[in-house]
Amino acid sequence: MLHKRSVLRKPLLTEKVAAAQDAHNQYAFEVDTKANKIEIRRAVEKKYTVTVTGVQTMNVLGKTKRLGRFEGRRPNWKKAIVTLKKGESIELAQNV
Repeated sequence: MLHKRSVLRKPLLTEKVAAAQDAHNQYAFEVDTKANKIEIRRAVEKKYTVTVTGVQTMNVLGKTKRLGRFEGRRPNWKKAIVTLKKGESIELAQNV
């Protein structure tokens, strides 16, 4: 079992996520690769004091990058899309 503070890495702030917030009340987070849906739900509910109705997770593969003849790879990471109860919201840095 992971520590509650180590489950959520950072919120994802993209145009696609902003559209999902408005349309479906969904928020996206980068989470620990070992975290499961139950741990993600508990961490979001505890940190933001909201009610989570659903969690969807996906593993994002790291991109292959080149610098001249040298090739490297960015690390793989896990994304979680969290659906909140109707009428609730999370205040993130949206006005930046």
